[in-house]
Amino acid sequence: MLLKPYLRLFIIFLIGFASLHTQANPPSPAITPTAPNIAGTAYYVTDFNSGAVIAEKNPDMKVEPASLTKIMTGYVVFNEIKQGRIALEDMVTISSKAWRMPGSRMFIEVDKQVSVDDLLKGMIIQSGNDASVALAEHIARTEADFAVLMNKYAQELGMNNTHFKNATGLPDKEHLTTARDLAILAHALIRDFPDFYSLYSEKRFTFNGITQYNRNRLLWQDDSVDGLKTGHTSSAGYCLVTSAQREGMRVITVVLGADSANQRIVESQKLINYAFRFFETHKLFDAGQRLVDSRVWGGERDLLGLGIANEIYVTVPRGQYPNLKIETALPETLEAPINEGQSYGSVNVSLEDELLLEQPLVALETIEAGSFFKRAYDQLKRSVAGLLGW
Repeated sequence: MLLKPYLRLFIIFLIGFASLHTQANPPSPAITPTAPNIAGTAYYVTDFNSGAVIAEKNPDMKVEPASLTKIMTGYVVFNEIKQGRIALEDMVTISSKAWRMPGSRMFIEVDKQVSVDDLLKGMIIQSGNDASVALAEHIARTEADFAVLMNKYAQELGMNNTHFKNATGLPDKEHLTTARDLAILAHALIRDFPDFYSLYSEKRFTFNGITQYNRNRLLWQDDSVDGLKTGHTSSAGYCLVTSAQREGMRVITVVLGADSANQRIVESQKLINYAFRFFETHKLFDAGQRLVDSRVWGGERDLLGLGIANEIYVTVPRGQYPNLKIETALPETLEAPINEGQSYGSVNVSLEDELLLEQPLVALETIEAGSFFKRAYDQLKRSVAGLLGW
């Protein structure tokens, strides 16, 4: 009987010890599954803000882009409008070549005049090959000369495995691109022309009494999808570049070489859901944000603010954001003069010992060299510190 109180206390102690042990060793983080099996020759998924690659298959395989070509056609046209060289109100006289274009069409008529605005909608919403050629000829006189512009922009954007031969995507053995390059292009279009990007979410367009519907059926079944473009030829298969945004996170997906129009929709939806379900994107720093102060020797001021030139985002598996490790690496000494914008060290972001990104730290201000006496005084302080091992 006398042992019962002590036994009760011992049991309470064991329960408390087990509780403390559980709190000190929290459960391991959930494992992020690999991307779902996706039909097609290639695919690519990337976060718009961070640029992180979420999933990929054959990202640099050169393939025919079919009507995905028209994303670049649109990019060139938008830039011409932005630079003031053409306007949405411009009337374009339709050539016989544009009128005769095979494949998808907006049904423009030869020698008639159509506005740039309507031609853009016919190209983007209806995927009109005739509209694409009409716009190309309006800007560069011939489609071949327009392709030169397309390739110039591709090079500037870093689309290193892309070469365009026409404005439509009709088959040509030298007309090739990759899933990665198409994601680069989609990112640039959304970034550089946000006002025009809204055209890619339009579901229908009526021209000349004919209403046609956007072939991107994801616009109807997923409210987070707001673009971009479908493509198909018998040699390229069924293709789709998509962008979707949920809770401030935007992803771009590219699916190439699917077997049917339905398959490219199903596979793209799988990738979109996978990206949003298992990953999250956060802004770490604003452009120009001051991250650290560093000692400057021989300058008119002693402290230099170092920060980030451009805003930084990071994409991580869901639930892992609190586990990020952010470190700065600075030069051992900084000596004036210091020029604003010049790189001095870096900020490194890692997760579980994996380096996610490394960005240069830049001077947020200019510090001129100090007077002769200030430089001499700083040199003396450094010498004394070195002797004393400070």
